[in-house]
Amino acid sequence: METRVAVIAIIVRDGTQVAALNDLLHQYGPYIVGRMGVPYREKGVNIISVAMDAPGDVISALSGKLGRLEGVTAKTVYAPAGRV
Repeated sequence: METRVAVIAIIVRDGTQVAALNDLLHQYGPYIVGRMGVPYREKGVNIISVAMDAPGDVISALSGKLGRLEGVTAKTVYAPAGRV
């Protein structure tokens, strides 16, 4: 199975969604290479980046589920095609 390397950038504006967000990340844990979260208190948001190595449909599925959470925005950036 071919995999792709990607980063999902997540902005959390609604803190009540953190538990649901963490549950999703846990479900996709085998594909997550690393993650970093930064609370930006001055703006009242949390910024999270999730590095993944997974099949494209798995990355898209996680990004879509994250983006459907109220108060959460998620965007995905893929590594250039070819050897990473």
